[in-house]
Parts: sequence; structure tokens; C-alpha cells
Amino acid sequence: MPEPPTGPMAPEPGSDRITLRGMLFLARHGVTLEERMEPQPFEVDVELQRDLAAAARSDELADTIDYSEIFSLVARIVEGESFRLVEALAGAIAEAVLLATDASAVEVRVRKPRAPLPGPFETVEVALTRRRA
Repeated sequence: MPEPPTGPMAPEPGSDRITLRGMLFLARHGVTLEERMEPQPFEVDVELQRDLAAAARSDELADTIDYSEIFSLVARIVEGESFRLVEALAGAIAEAVLLATDASAVEVRVRKPRAPLPGPFETVEVALTRRRA
């Protein structure tokens, strides 16, 4: 792998990111049986922290994280598994993304706009950040 640049074009450590925002899925997650019976919408954001200097120079997919693979990974988890808590869903996504990539950190946000709350609201969101050990 080429040496990272230094001087005026050197990246700020930890500033490079790839974000997939607003991925939409229908899935069965929730504490109650009713929530898990019928698919409901979930929205997911994944923000990966990784040095992108090599990709910026080379213009080659091999020098970055393929975000189509991240989308597919998230879809398999959200649509293929069932969690009682949105926190557990977000944690499973974060763990899988860190295992599948060389990202140094990942932030996952999961929104559940149809959570069973007793009044009007826009959405429920859980956000968590995990860093490579």
C-alpha cells in the first residue's frame, strides 16, 4: 500500500468517512409479538471511519470500502434476523461492519418510525459508535 501523503495534502487523522444514509428496509423487530408479526419500516445509516487518501489518489475501488457490499451486509442483518431491541440490531450491524472491513470505527443509526408509542412522534432512533480494538 502506498505511503500516506504528508504536507499540505495530508488528511486530518480520523476525518475521512464513508456514509450510507437512509437505507430503507422492511423487517420484523420489536419487543412485542405484534411488532414482530408484520414487517415494518426501518431506516439505517452507517458511517465508516477510514483513511481514504489512497482511494482519493488512485480512483480504484480496491483502495476503499465498497459501499454496495456494506448495503448488502446491512440488508442481510436487518431483513434476515429478528431482534427485540433496536439497540441490539444496531450493535449487530456495527459488529458485522467492523468484521467485514478495515474501517477504524463505525457509527450506526437505526430509526423505527412506527414504534408503538402512546402519542405522535416522527421516529425513534438509536445511535451507537464502535471502534476497532
